[in-house]
Amino acid sequence: QVQLAESGGGLVQAGGSLRLSCGASGSFVGSNFMGWFRQAPGKQRELVAGITRGGNINYADSVKGRFTVSRDNAKKMVYLEMNSLKPEDTAVYYCAAGLSYDRVGSWGQGTQVTVSA
Repeated sequence: QVQLAESGGGLVQAGGSLRLSCGASGSFVGSNFMGWFRQAPGKQRELVAGITRGGNINYADSVKGRFTVSRDNAKKMVYLEMNSLKPEDTAVYYCAAGLSYDRVGSWGQGTQVTVSA
């Protein structure tokens, strides 16, 4: 199983930017999918962006055009560049890895992103 560790969260004003990073350690064999989910207070965890080993990417409609996910397989890293942040982007962001977005096998501990109005 792969272990994941996120970094890069924090507090930013609306319209600002943040970059999240996630490093993987351990067995990487089953990590065809890597991506980011988020969970806001009182809401279900939702997929934000994901990328497969072959480079197929999908985004939640709410972040299209503002967020960019990327992956470095050699370094076992996945990134989330977040621009034009909105207060509704406030959530705990989790790095995830697995066979697909709906077959996640490993989760990071989460990193808080807070966007002030």
